[in-house]
Formats: sequence, structure tokens, C-alpha cells
Amino acid sequence: MTEKQQLITPMQQFMPLNVEEDSNAAIKKKASKARKRKQEAKKRNLALTGSRPLQGNSSVVYVGRLPHGFYEEQMRGFFGQFGTIKRLRVSRNKKTGKSKHYAFIQFESPEVAEIVADTMNNYLLYEHLLQVKLVPLDRIHPRMWVGSGRVYKPPNFKWMQCIKQNREKNPEEQRQILKGVLRKENKRKKKIKESGIDFEYPDIRTCLPPKSKKIKFSDSE
Repeated sequence: MTEKQQLITPMQQFMPLNVEEDSNAAIKKKASKARKRKQEAKKRNLALTGSRPLQGNSSVVYVGRLPHGFYEEQMRGFFGQFGTIKRLRVSRNKKTGKSKHYAFIQFESPEVAEIVADTMNNYLLYEHLLQVKLVPLDRIHPRMWVGSGRVYKPPNFKWMQCIKQNREKNPEEQRQILKGVLRKENKRKKKIKESGIDFEYPDIRTCLPPKSKKIKFSDSE
């Protein structure tokens, strides 16, 4: 038994923990997490710029509540009056390509970005109050600019629907389509009989594709 173990009495073993030590440990843990977050933000900045991390204030601006028709070309012409724009991306829906009504703009100098955020916030444009704010350095990441250099082309929904409609149907899909046709035909037959007309339709059930047969193997084989 060591000297330290001898000094600790049985009563001290059941005493509550020191609250001050616990609070200090929690503060140290939070400080270490904050340092890690700052280091990760510096790494993201380094990957974004390709050289050294951005110094000073942020040069990226968030623009929200964009009106319909105010897209990449219009934004470059409008915000390019303040200074040179390095990158610009309007957030769009992946399926439809429609604007989500917010965008990110990166200027060459942080001073220009700060002027834009101060002067253009709550600016009335086509009955929309623009929301313009600076993006902090720790919130900037490389995926923010994915697709910023591409020219947007709206998808041809008519062509996509034609391909979907004209594709070859499997037997189960054909069966479901013909069942719907049968339901409509039965309703039409009832209306014709109620009006007193004697007319017989050809049986459409003959057009149904045969069901796939399941092969069963007997235990004797």
C-alpha cells in the first residue's frame, strides 16, 4: 500500500467531488473544442483559397430573398458596381434547377464585401427586401462554390416525360394499366345500359399479358 493510499481515509472516499475542479475541467474541454474548430476553419480556408488562409475580415457575402429573374447574370451586373467579383453561386434545386432565392458572392477585398453588406441589407428590389450579410470565415467551406463556374441550362422536362412515357413497360405495369382501363369500361357499360342502349363491348381481359409461372421443385427429385 502506497503512502497516498494510506493518506485517503474511508470517509474521504465517499465525499462528493470538488465542484470547482469539475467546472475548470469543463472550461478546459470547451476551450480545446473551440481551438479545434478554429483549426478546422483554417484548414477549410486553406483548401478554399489554394494558398494561405484569408486574413482579416471575410470577403464572402450572403444574399437572401432574391426575386424571380434576378439570377447569376443580373447579380454580376448589379453587385459588380461595388467591386470585382471572384465567385458567385445562386443556390438551385437539384431536380428542377429553380432558384432557392439565396446566393453567395465572393469579392476580391473584404472592405468591398463589408460595404455591400452595410449598404444593400434591407434594400428594396422588385418588392423584395434583400438580406445581405457577411459570412464568417469559420462558415466558409469549399462546397459553398460547387457549380459556381457553370452556365445554368434548364432541364427539358417535356423530353424527359416523353422518354418516361414511351419506355417499354414490364408485364406487371401493363397489367395495372389494363386494370385501370377495365374499371373505366365497366363504368361506361353501366351508363349505356341505364340509357337503354343494347351494345356489347369486346372482352378486354384477353389483352392482359399472362402471369409468370413459378417453377416448383418437388422434394422427391
